Amino acid sequence: ALDRAARGDARWQGRVGPALARAREWIEGMQSGDGGWGAFEPENTHSHLNSIPFADHGALLDPPTADVSARCLSMLAQLGQLPANSRAAAQALRYLLGEQEANGSWYGRWGTNYLYGTWSALCALQAAGLGPEAAPVRRAAQWLLSVQNDDGGWGEDGSSYRLDYRGHESAPSTPSQTAWALLGLMAAGCRGLPAVARGIDYLLREQRADGLWDEQHYTAVGFPRVFYLRYHGYARYFPLWALARYRNLEGVRKPADANDANDAAGRMPWGM
Repeated sequence: ALDRAARGDARWQGRVGPALARAREWIEGMQSGDGGWGAFEPENTHSHLNSIPFADHGALLDPPTADVSARCLSMLAQLGQLPANSRAAAQALRYLLGEQEANGSWYGRWGTNYLYGTWSALCALQAAGLGPEAAPVRRAAQWLLSVQNDDGGWGEDGSSYRLDYRGHESAPSTPSQTAWALLGLMAAGCRGLPAVARGIDYLLREQRADGLWDEQHYTAVGFPRVFYLRYHGYARYFPLWALARYRNLEGVRKPADANDANDAAGRMPWGM
């Protein structure tokens, strides 16, 4: 937000630049050795601690996760730290690609679940320079398309955190999760697909007269399989974000040109 606000405004550039440099240094210092980030501290990966009897929820640790790592990679890319010129960004990209599930999705630790993780990862991959034709992006977009509900929305509940999880299970559509899927698809260059238009139509149909949305399902996560959260803001700002992105992308670029950092084949110029 600071970076965008200061662009073209000389009044702020002198103050914002040093603040961004300090923030970037701190983020890079929180990166774990595998290239990812946890929510609270680095290298919190000693999984044997989850076997302590009083930690039967199995979430005593704060290991790197795809969703948090995607946010950090997106921030670095926003500040010009790309895999081509930044070791931290290159390691983050390698971590994120390694975390992609066989079906093309990503696990979401702090939002339910694979819809949240996949949206987060796709936005980071776009920011890092992967175009719509890159194989990881195509696989993720295809997964999102495959789990769309008949009403045009997307939904997922806490059952997806089961230890014996076998794949996406249909759940009622929610405004926030529909917005995540739409934002992910638009980051993957799919703005013009009918499925995206159907998702937008779902959000428009579900909007209340006062401009907001209702959401009764719990779409945020405290501890997987233990307790879940409902942030009331999720059903307000995520749908608005998706609608605004859809409007702003109208007629701007064709899907094949969605990222100037890549060539038409979606190859990564740094050879990863």
